[in-house]
Amino acid sequence: MARTKKPSEVEIEFEEKAEELENQTEKVKKSAEEATLEDLPGVGPKAAEKLREAGYNDLISIAAASQGEISAACDIGDVTAQKIIQAAREMLDMGFKSADEVLEKRSEIGKITTGSTALNALLGGKGVETQAITEAAGAFSSGKTQLGLQLAVNVQLPIEKGGINGACLFIDTESTFRPERIVQLAEAQGLDPQTVLKNIYVAKAYNSDHQVVLAEKAKDVIKEKNIKLIIIDSLTAHFRADYSGRGELAPRQQKLNRHIHFLQKLADTYNIAVYITNQVMARPDVMFGDPTAPIGGHVLGHGIGFRMFFRKSKGEKRIVRLIDSPSLPEGEAVFTVSEKGIGD
Repeated sequence: MARTKKPSEVEIEFEEKAEELENQTEKVKKSAEEATLEDLPGVGPKAAEKLREAGYNDLISIAAASQGEISAACDIGDVTAQKIIQAAREMLDMGFKSADEVLEKRSEIGKITTGSTALNALLGGKGVETQAITEAAGAFSSGKTQLGLQLAVNVQLPIEKGGINGACLFIDTESTFRPERIVQLAEAQGLDPQTVLKNIYVAKAYNSDHQVVLAEKAKDVIKEKNIKLIIIDSLTAHFRADYSGRGELAPRQQKLNRHIHFLQKLADTYNIAVYITNQVMARPDVMFGDPTAPIGGHVLGHGIGFRMFFRKSKGEKRIVRLIDSPSLPEGEAVFTVSEKGIGD
């Protein structure tokens, strides 16, 4: 005889208060900025505590979660989890909107200057934008990491100077992060190096699983630390090492796809910018032109908003080509990498 699963404390509490759902329309209309987890119909103190312990600190993080994520994190049934998610979505009015409302919403997007007016122009005028993933692919020494380090400093600038007054999370997969370089870049901007260093939170990822976990943990500190930029340098290094050969291509791509979608969810949910670097591979079948191509295939091609390809030129010069964007034409720009950072 099958054993009946005993309802959890959270589920009992939810069911006891579930009848309030239909009678709390005025409460549901409370603005998203003011609302707390306890304002969700059917969610009391114990349920809210469980959700916060799992990293769901506001309504948008719950509304953007899947049924399975809430169920596993809080040890509740799928039906209860779905009711909580649905209530959060109703409070946030996550239905269809007219295009003019979407345009008004996009006014909240922030831009982080790259340090180069030419590169800023290539990206639409002001630099790397929030609510999107920006990829820089290219061979070694092409400037990908240097741009990432520059963005980690520039995100801390005030808005009038091209920043968004935020902090940075840096997931290092190739041991490329150098605090000494941050000091150089901060001094070149006239910033206090110690203050800049304290606003960059670095974690070393040792394999692809660890990298995914670190990205998932980001939501726990984004609001607490005022994170406005997440950098992963590089996105694909561990995936290439952990999944080798054609036999492991499918699981690698599936895992990479989930990783990319989670990063985009973070960008949308918390209005942050995500900057990733990507390795390249040689294509022996290409007879003319550049035989290198970014790793990740169609998964990255479909999942990333802004895709750039970097090439090294003479001396300090670097050439970047915008190869994909939802709103901008393809184009090229030339920038420099010097002791003072990214420039023209």
